[in-house]
Amino acid sequence: MNAIEYSFRRGHRAINNPAVRSAVQDMTYELIPMKSLAAQIPHLPDNTRISVAASPVKTLEETLDICAELLDRGHRPVPHLAARMVQDADHVKALATRCRTLGLAEIFCIGGDAEEPGDYPDAMAFLRELLDVAAGEITAVGVGSYPDGHAFIPAHALRTALIEKQELFAEAGVAGHATTQMCFSTDAIRKWLKTEREAGLALPVHLGVPGVVDRTKLMSMGMRLGVGASLRYLKKNKAGLVRLFASTGYNPSNLIDPLGRDFEKLGVTGIHAFTFNQVEATREWQQSALG
Repeated sequence: MNAIEYSFRRGHRAINNPAVRSAVQDMTYELIPMKSLAAQIPHLPDNTRISVAASPVKTLEETLDICAELLDRGHRPVPHLAARMVQDADHVKALATRCRTLGLAEIFCIGGDAEEPGDYPDAMAFLRELLDVAAGEITAVGVGSYPDGHAFIPAHALRTALIEKQELFAEAGVAGHATTQMCFSTDAIRKWLKTEREAGLALPVHLGVPGVVDRTKLMSMGMRLGVGASLRYLKKNKAGLVRLFASTGYNPSNLIDPLGRDFEKLGVTGIHAFTFNQVEATREWQQSALG
């Protein structure tokens, strides 16, 4: 048993809050397309909801290939489609056709980090066209949100973009939700949620938390992959990381539990675990937390 596993078992308290328990029980496992993925897939619980990240070093077609494999294994994959990786209208149609062929009715849309985008510089531009092309076929869409801010986009612009996406989903008859990017301060997450709700955000929110992953792995994979804005984020939040990965080890419950009593009030309906492909340890925490 490694130190990380021991720390969360030693500090384990089974979840009693029904809203939190439901969110943890059907939480989303985020996986990253890289060599370590194949060895981790067998450790997933049966019929898992899996968010398949869009890697900047692979194509969106390769992301959908992984989704096809996960479907064959009985899971519920949700592909990340990064707007800045989509070339043009024909590419949008091809992606929509592949999703339809696979029976994928839900996607997760991000802007992405590609330095030179195709015809879609941001998620909103891509979503407008995709939801028109795939009307009635794409029925659910997740989008990113930033409780701790974004390195390049001001807070007011992020807020405006979320509300615009919410309006687009309502017009298109699509079920939307917002997933928070990694933030290691429960106070910051709570404050952000309250502020966004007061500003008119009504979308359900999935709380994004790191799975059971050691600090070295988190740092190295963030640097290699640029998952979301992880490298920029980790540089910005060194103090938070030190507190999170203290000598007693990291436990995802330390981020989830303090917010649990406010899940229903704040509209938190799901947990999104950034596993960094350390699936086995994250699954053990999930089973331990459910008792």
